[in-house]
Amino acid sequence: MEKPNHHILVCASFRPNGDPKGKCHRKNSHEFLPYIENEILDRGLDNVHVSSTCCLKMCEEGPVMVVYPQNTWYGHVESEGVIDEILDALEAGKVAKEYLL
Repeated sequence: MEKPNHHILVCASFRPNGDPKGKCHRKNSHEFLPYIENEILDRGLDNVHVSSTCCLKMCEEGPVMVVYPQNTWYGHVESEGVIDEILDALEAGKVAKEYLL
């Protein structure tokens, strides 16, 4: 497997003891993972990986998503429509400014 060009991190609010407690989890960020994976496949973005994370410590902005290596942080990622806008921007080599943190 080749090293990905982009890595999308989705906050799942897990704390060191494994309990999901934060705003991202309460707003069901973990349920976006299959949607993001399917969109990546549908768009032919073979060089993009997705991972859920422990708490990213931006709870007031949650759900939070980060795109690396650009280090682009997005907040209030609360719907599939927002995810589509972020992925559209990623494909175009731009950022979805409305959701930037």
